[in-house]
Amino acid sequence: MKIPSSIWTLLIGIVLTLVSLWYGQNHGLLPTAATDEATLVDGLFNTMMTVSTGIFLIVEGFLIYCVFKYRRRPGDNQDGPPIEGNVPLEILWTAIPAIIVLGISVYSFDVYNEIGGFDPHAMHEPPIMQESMAMPGTAIAATLTDTPPSTQPNLNQEKSDAAMQDPATAAVRNADQIPQLRDAPGAGSVAPTLGASSDKQGKPPELLVNVTGLQYAWLFTYPETGISTGELHLPIGREVKINMTANDVIHAFWVPEFRLKQDAIPGRQTELRFTPKTAGDYALICAELCGPYHGAMRTQVVVESPEAFNKWMQEQVVASQETMNQAVAVNPADMSPEEFLAPYTKEMGIHPEMLQHIH
Repeated sequence: MKIPSSIWTLLIGIVLTLVSLWYGQNHGLLPTAATDEATLVDGLFNTMMTVSTGIFLIVEGFLIYCVFKYRRRPGDNQDGPPIEGNVPLEILWTAIPAIIVLGISVYSFDVYNEIGGFDPHAMHEPPIMQESMAMPGTAIAATLTDTPPSTQPNLNQEKSDAAMQDPATAAVRNADQIPQLRDAPGAGSVAPTLGASSDKQGKPPELLVNVTGLQYAWLFTYPETGISTGELHLPIGREVKINMTANDVIHAFWVPEFRLKQDAIPGRQTELRFTPKTAGDYALICAELCGPYHGAMRTQVVVESPEAFNKWMQEQVVASQETMNQAVAVNPADMSPEEFLAPYTKEMGIHPEMLQHIH
């Protein structure tokens, strides 16, 4: 009995759909999802993998079928039949990709909005900012150049001044040498900002960390306790706000397991908010070419239980106090701060390259 082509098409469609759905959820291409935001990004990625797998199997399968079905037989030297086109088919294969792309675009914006990438409050800016928002292509350039003189407050300067209230942060940032540029035009942003997720907008973060990027290391300070460290520790389940800037050139804060990346820009105060959810040690990588030793600019992010985090915090407070007392007691007057602190870098978790930036 010959099976109708419509039945074959239905069966093949079912098989391709099941294979696509399975592979879209079991591709194994992503590392551990260590934040709440990572789950949303993974959902988008898995959807794109599912759609891409289905399209790939359909296109490649049809090509292979045609290669065997319509291959030239031995002794067949005739020309192929003339084909002038098929308008309904052309409309179909144009409309379907258009619908897919539109659907993924809407889904992508929804995820971007959910993880705090879109701030609806930014649309209620003063008239001057509203005019700048209408200028296409200016948002990216404004991260590197200042805007014309304005009577509007310099929010970058305000955020920098707030961060410098912490003595530990002020000790490692060159804010007095790098002017804080004015607001970047484009949706009222001060600089690249990834704010609170949709369910936490309007609420203060549970933990604040100031991050300073410099060639070729990261330095983290916790304003609540005055701790400075070269290794970032975060508790599970508490929303973290990262305030970032750079002392020299553009760096990029990237933890693959967090599915988030943010630039640290001289003269700009950038922000990143997320909620860790999976314990572990993760690599923090600079994802912006920042000089000849860019590849070595990496450190550890330790996500741990709240109890372990509190214990680590207490240990750091005690250790920093003991180290300071020892430094005051034994530092010879003829040694520079960089020379004296060099033996303590490993104990404090600070890269030696940071010492030249300490005032």
